[in-house]
Amino acid sequence: MERVATTGPVVDAVLMADGHKGYSMPVGGVVAYDEAVSPVGVGVDIGCGCLAVRTELTYSDLVQLAGEDKTSIKPLVNRIYKSIAFGMGRTNPDPVDSPLFDDPRWEAIPAPVRGSLRNLARQQLGTVGGGNHFVDLLVEESPEGKVWVACHFGSRGFGFKVAHGFLGLHAGLGWEDAVREDMDAPPVVFSLRSSIGQDYWQAMSLAIDYAYAGREYVVGQVLRLLGNPKVLLTVHNNHNDARKEVHNGQEVVVVRKGATPLFPGQLGFVGGSMGDISVIVRGLDTEENELTIRPTVHGAGRVMSRTKAAGKRKKIDGRWMRVGGEVDWEAVRRSLWERGIVVKGGGADEAPAVYRPLSQVLGAYTDSFEVLCTLRPVAVMMAPENEFDPYKD
Repeated sequence: MERVATTGPVVDAVLMADGHKGYSMPVGGVVAYDEAVSPVGVGVDIGCGCLAVRTELTYSDLVQLAGEDKTSIKPLVNRIYKSIAFGMGRTNPDPVDSPLFDDPRWEAIPAPVRGSLRNLARQQLGTVGGGNHFVDLLVEESPEGKVWVACHFGSRGFGFKVAHGFLGLHAGLGWEDAVREDMDAPPVVFSLRSSIGQDYWQAMSLAIDYAYAGREYVVGQVLRLLGNPKVLLTVHNNHNDARKEVHNGQEVVVVRKGATPLFPGQLGFVGGSMGDISVIVRGLDTEENELTIRPTVHGAGRVMSRTKAAGKRKKIDGRWMRVGGEVDWEAVRRSLWERGIVVKGGGADEAPAVYRPLSQVLGAYTDSFEVLCTLRPVAVMMAPENEFDPYKD
């Protein structure tokens, strides 16, 4: 983070309490630039974020909707899971149309690859990637006990290719040439006064809107399977993006890599691990909030690498498998089931033990926000274990 703070026209830089190592810039890093943007700061999952909606349903309503023995929501979770395309490189079996595919910002992408990239975006709109991306059902800790539907993912293969394409152009390579990824490389910074900076900004903003549209589609799909209940509150924001904002009287470009924007009065969803709480927070107009450039954490933060948790990836009998990990995934699944949490997909690299407790991370902030609602998971849906990721989601 010290290197990031001294590379390019940096006005200010901070690191969130859930921060951990990322490519060039830490996940949980926030940087304000003067007329510049960092594509490695925004990251390859442009526009990654969370959408959460509070419904009129209660847990007992979910049990009724599940049918069968009227004691478990597992049949309902199975139906939801089958209706959504989870996993790496997956396409939507029911392609979604969107005005985004006719957006003039596509002109910022080089003509030779524009058609194929637009086709990929069409195919993947409304799909959920792998890694820590999820669709959850949660119940709030309140007398009403309302059910929330939440999801977490970004711009899929489209955003990945935009990020790598512009990094390739910056390196003097072609759009589709491989760019060597170095965790400790200084961040690439584009001036917004340059043509590549302007083109990246247009493509990045298109990928952000694409991510929003995908999350809205997925949550809408879940709500339809829940009988289209009334939505009482919607909380939707990115935690991987760049935007022009005014701080201390100066317009700056704020790059947030794994940090939830939280201006005074703004609502945010912060998710914990699959066995932990999530929260709805509201920003406060305080010195602490201002000093941190108006963000907060975006999650609990990893404390164990995927390889350490799940093992090294090897191809066995034609399938990618992880072997030698420290986490007993089957024991984790049993424990979560005993706690009333239905898990579909996921794996050892997303087990609760690989993350900090969310309450511990939130406790690092005493005056930036208030917690409006605490949510506990009752269903967690993620990509199946041991899938190869061609887009590195």
